[in-house]
Amino acid sequence: MNQTLGQKLFRTKTSERKLDDSAVHGGGLGRTLGLFPLTMIGVGATIGTGIFFTMVEAVPKAGPAVVLSFLLAAITAGLTALCYAELADRVPASGSSYSFAYATVGEFAAFVVAACLLLEYGLAASATAIGWSDYLNNFLQNAIGWQIPDALRSPMIVSGKNGIEFHAGHINLPPILLVVMCCVLLIRGTKESAATNAIMVMIKLVILIFFAAIALTGFDINNFHPFFAAKDGHSLGGMAGVTAAAGTVFFSFIGIDTIATAGEETRNPTRDVPLGILIALLIVTVFYMLVAVAAMGAQPAHMFEGQEAGLAVILQNVTGKAWPALVLSGGAVISVFSVTLVTIYGQTRILYAISRDGLIPKTFQKVNPRTQSPVANTLIVSIVVGIVAGLVDSTFLWDMVSMGTLVAFMVVSVAVPVIRRKQKEEDKRTGRKGFRVPFGPYLVPGLSILACLYLVLGLSPITYTVFAVWMTVAVLTYFGYGLRNSRLNRAGTQATELTH
Repeated sequence: MNQTLGQKLFRTKTSERKLDDSAVHGGGLGRTLGLFPLTMIGVGATIGTGIFFTMVEAVPKAGPAVVLSFLLAAITAGLTALCYAELADRVPASGSSYSFAYATVGEFAAFVVAACLLLEYGLAASATAIGWSDYLNNFLQNAIGWQIPDALRSPMIVSGKNGIEFHAGHINLPPILLVVMCCVLLIRGTKESAATNAIMVMIKLVILIFFAAIALTGFDINNFHPFFAAKDGHSLGGMAGVTAAAGTVFFSFIGIDTIATAGEETRNPTRDVPLGILIALLIVTVFYMLVAVAAMGAQPAHMFEGQEAGLAVILQNVTGKAWPALVLSGGAVISVFSVTLVTIYGQTRILYAISRDGLIPKTFQKVNPRTQSPVANTLIVSIVVGIVAGLVDSTFLWDMVSMGTLVAFMVVSVAVPVIRRKQKEEDKRTGRKGFRVPFGPYLVPGLSILACLYLVLGLSPITYTVFAVWMTVAVLTYFGYGLRNSRLNRAGTQATELTH
């Protein structure tokens, strides 16, 4: 039967239909992941970005109180992680918060969330690839005394003192090469990519312990005084500076969302995805706080601004020797590879889910029957990520990633009480024992929404402008293509209640 516009915007998908989508299309994603590689995907997407790069952006805003910024971001992520865990148990499908929104608050809201996720993952992959270039250059300098020529490791579009500057003839080549390597590995298949990622994550954790152990030998409590940054051109001062820095580093916690994107490729998603989310968040928070305290104790806050390969430089300054910086830079080169790999992976799986629902072209859902990976999808994502990483200064990217992440997290929090209400009778009938957010369906999700809003308010004005433009493009795309081509629209399906 014909649907009104309102019915089309709020129509939802049942969880069974989501789980059966691969059968409908043939050649679906293979279920190859267990708890350990799933957890490592989350840790791999998280540890690295916030510690290796964003302290250069965050410390000038917050001063030594940046440790509170990481803690504030971790608490916000923790509240949202509980919401993710319940939804991942109830809707174990590819697409993460997009799939959760489609199953609860409707198609239009799901498409908006998808746009946030595409912004989040695409720019995060580009930003981390850019940071990889700094550590690679530091490694080469300490290892063989050679640096990459400036014109080949600096972007064309940069943020200068007087605004946007264009440097003709410049390109940041190392990030492009990194994206190409990630693309090749992902095309080979998810199982192989996950195994490689797990190895790189373990190397990363060892390197960060190595950093903390050496940096703490140069710990000086005076570096924490004054604790809060003064109000100046970089900082709003006091807790306002802490909030702004928390918003900048928050994108580092997208590993939570990345685990959920792998729900359709997990052997036991209802058990392993919630566990993987919570375990990854615990590991990440412990390492972030350890390294942040060690770094601030070893170096005065004013030295972080504009510092390339910051952690490596700290070790060189503490020890007066090059070899610790060489080890750290080598570890960072490996570590950031894993971050870029996993964020590109997350981007392709979200596009796969959106395409499968008919909201974007079918190209993104085609899976190679041999490798069980979406080859064309991966190639398109890698090309876009590589272009941004090679041409744009990372200064433009950090806050935009956080904005996309925070908006997606808020929708996930809203989805918890909605799905509880829809499945209430079914839960009673079946005696469902899956993971549930503690203290009822409103307290934790409500606190999560408030915490996300608090961090959003600390983001820069230009972030709001760019985000508004991106959302406008997304809405026009939905009404111009998605609304008409949606699978639910073609099938004439009305919004249905969720059953499990």
